[in-house]
Amino acid sequence: MAEQHVSGAIDDIALDEVTTFTSELIRIDTTNRGGGDCQERPAAEYAAERLAAAGLDPVILERAKGRGNVVARIAGTDPSADALLVHGHLDVVPAEPADWTVHPFSGEVRDGVVWGRGAVDMKYMDAMVLSVVRAWARHGIRPRRDIVVAFTADEEASAEDGSGFLADQHADLFEGCTEGISESGAYTYHAGGMELYPIAAGERGTAWLKLTAHGRAGHGSKVNRENAVSRLAAAVARIGEHEWPLRITPTVRAAIEELAALQDVETGFDKPDFDIDALLGRLGDTRSLVEATVRNSANPTMLGAGYKVNVIPGHATAMVDGRMVPGGDDEFIATMDRLTGPDVDWEFDHREVALQAPVDSPTFAKLRAAVERFAPEGRTVPFCMTGGTDAKQFSRLGITGYGFAPLKLPKGFDYQALFHGVDERVPVSALHFGARVLDQYLQTA
Repeated sequence: MAEQHVSGAIDDIALDEVTTFTSELIRIDTTNRGGGDCQERPAAEYAAERLAAAGLDPVILERAKGRGNVVARIAGTDPSADALLVHGHLDVVPAEPADWTVHPFSGEVRDGVVWGRGAVDMKYMDAMVLSVVRAWARHGIRPRRDIVVAFTADEEASAEDGSGFLADQHADLFEGCTEGISESGAYTYHAGGMELYPIAAGERGTAWLKLTAHGRAGHGSKVNRENAVSRLAAAVARIGEHEWPLRITPTVRAAIEELAALQDVETGFDKPDFDIDALLGRLGDTRSLVEATVRNSANPTMLGAGYKVNVIPGHATAMVDGRMVPGGDDEFIATMDRLTGPDVDWEFDHREVALQAPVDSPTFAKLRAAVERFAPEGRTVPFCMTGGTDAKQFSRLGITGYGFAPLKLPKGFDYQALFHGVDERVPVSALHFGARVLDQYLQTA
């Protein structure tokens, strides 16, 4: 498909705004501690005010008091075209100020870098969307298709107060939307001497589990063959040590094939002695884009039992973070039944679907073209996210999601490590690149 160039709307005002908006959104503390402990409303009002100033009619919606979501629609020039959803979340994970070089909610701009919680996850993308929409208003630009902009609450927890609420109770706001873009894609990934831009075309499913072992309570000095703690510990150990079988989805296969081709590596997928671990080894540093998504996974993360050292409790609990590749649900459930055994019950504490989007679609081609116009030295590749985003909830409305929140990052800047990490930050130059790429894509979408 030939690259389509458009008249860029990103002027000096837009470049200034994307930096300012990122910084100011970071200063609005929207820490999500789970269990409903978050207030996104101030950030929602901030976004809505800037959308309204661009001539749009945003609405703020709440399932619970203070959990603000914002939705607005930009009318396209072709009313027969399917609409596109562009969404980003407003909440962030907690941050401990004592661990940071700068205060995590300062939004400080220092030496060309914006610092703070949410700088990469994902207030910079929220800021880019606002700056692009406002630039269009200044220049009188309208996209071809309707674009629905949504800023959501609660993505860092269950999404019940955010995208889940919107999809379930306000589906009319997303009428006509067939595709969507959001976080975790089109950022620079330096590996193997290459400048890669992975675009997400899939997500593993979420399977957060609660394990409960029951036993016979008793004195700690007595022999007890029905010890709930022992039963739970054995099950947790089996889960942690389990080797999950290979399950390569079309998105992951496409990613591996493109990474291999860029490095002149033969994949050997169809050979009877195919060895995925050997192939990943030949991919060098690029393997980290795919190695966590070739299988299901389950990691024990929390344990709870007892109240006194000389008392054997009657029950014990554990939490497990499970992830399922598309199509891997039945295998996951059967495996957990086997690994937990007869003395430990398990249930889904939170479950969301796995996603997969086509990488041979016109949309994916346009996403590639937008990046490669501004980073001609780079190479775009598809990949599957190890975790999940609000695209899971919006998929209930038949919306196919891609991860596309562009950034051009220098060597040594570990974008992935900064997600939920200390000293989260983003270069101003990366924001400028991202705004230009987003403008290019949205005008051609």
